[in-house]
Amino acid sequence: MIESWDPAAPGVLRLPSGRLVRGRGLRKPLPDGPLPTYSVLLLGKQPTATEWESRWLRWPDFRLPSDRAEAASVLRNVWERAASERVEVACGGGRGRTGTALACLAVLDGVPPAEAVDFVRRHYDRHAVETPWQRRYVRTFSG
Repeated sequence: MIESWDPAAPGVLRLPSGRLVRGRGLRKPLPDGPLPTYSVLLLGKQPTATEWESRWLRWPDFRLPSDRAEAASVLRNVWERAASERVEVACGGGRGRTGTALACLAVLDGVPPAEAVDFVRRHYDRHAVETPWQRRYVRTFSG
């Protein structure tokens, strides 16, 4: 079994089930502590390789995922892996795309879609999910 995230560490979101997922901004230094075992990088262009397993999900800044079916599949995989691994989702700033992805993970974890953005803003970052279309995406997300 892999050691989980410290629930008090920066960027770590505890979902209602107890799963822990870290969100972060890639333009900031890597936080102290253990490395993720798996990351999903939410970027408009292909990122550089990481030291750990990662997956690129094409998601331009201030927009929505380029392929919504792929995004749903990737986020389901993140949610499943979060039960036993240190997973993270990350974009440039760690708020808009990352917050949207975390809100979708909250929906997968049982938070009603209409409440998921508020959940992430309360427990991750009060500025998460930056655009009206990102909020609408979460409200309609079914995974």
